[in-house]
Amino acid sequence: MRRYDIDWLRVIAIGLLVIYHVAIGFQPWGVMIGFITNQNPWTALWTPMMFLNVWRIPLLFFVSGMSVYFAMQKRNWKQLITERAWRILLPFVFGMFAIVPVHVLIWRYHYNMELHYNWHPGHLWFLGNIFSYVVLLSPALFYLKHNEGGVVVRYLKNMLCHPMGLLLVVAAFVLEVIIAKPVPFELYAMTWHGFFLGLLAFLFGFCFVLCGPSFWQMIQRWRWFFVITGTTLFLLRVYHFGMNTPGYLMVVESMSWILTMLAFGSAYLNKPGKALTYLSEAAYPVYIVHMIFLYLGSHLIFKWTLPSAVQFVLVLLFTMAGCFVTFEIIRRLKWLRPFFGLRIKQ
Repeated sequence: MRRYDIDWLRVIAIGLLVIYHVAIGFQPWGVMIGFITNQNPWTALWTPMMFLNVWRIPLLFFVSGMSVYFAMQKRNWKQLITERAWRILLPFVFGMFAIVPVHVLIWRYHYNMELHYNWHPGHLWFLGNIFSYVVLLSPALFYLKHNEGGVVVRYLKNMLCHPMGLLLVVAAFVLEVIIAKPVPFELYAMTWHGFFLGLLAFLFGFCFVLCGPSFWQMIQRWRWFFVITGTTLFLLRVYHFGMNTPGYLMVVESMSWILTMLAFGSAYLNKPGKALTYLSEAAYPVYIVHMIFLYLGSHLIFKWTLPSAVQFVLVLLFTMAGCFVTFEIIRRLKWLRPFFGLRIKQ
């Protein structure tokens, strides 16, 4: 049975990713991680960015694990790996050599640097991680899926469908932070911290869906507790700890917001619609190409003498318009669809 709330959460997470990347262009440190930055920073954006950056990427890992559960319903191991290779590995490799170099060239041109071709995973590192998880975890995932009446799955359901079981999930992420010692916690891209955090989130996302309706009912009952916990820890991070927030508190805050999204999503978003059908298909290509239009829009708009808030809106609109125009082209060209993770329509 398809869960439309998971599709909605993926769309929302991709949308937040694009907004977050636009906001980086208005932070003084943006240039240090390869973004085109505005000469007139909008530092007030940092507070909402702080709120997002501890859970937006982990949420995508959870959702990806959930999606694999549904992809396994009518596929054996070989079919799953083949299908994921077409939908994840191919866009990842194509993007490394054909998409990321384009926005890197725009970046180099903006800063008057020597122009030369340079392939790189860039923002597509996430896809490489996801395909790795599918390959590494598929034996365990197929065992769980084919033994849903077995003792292991019964134990998982009894544990995860009880609120105390979530403490064990949190403990796993706390252990990862203790071992990896990430500085900062939000440094996910192409780090061992990002890889192992994503691996845990992917696995637990699969297990959450495996548990069935009892899990979703449980987190819905506790959703306001998750909101209160996340809000309390966020305020502590902003007004007390700052950049010195202990890793275990970052984990608890991150999980609180992720469970909040899952709980409210399952309660209110599990319904189909034309908007979801369109946006769900568009999300993947938008994620792949958005940096090109973000960099191009930043290069053009940052030259204009306008308030930073106006420039932010214009860059965001330029980026989204470029992405959706490109998507409209991609979805109509049968030969191009696989390179952007879209199925070939018969």
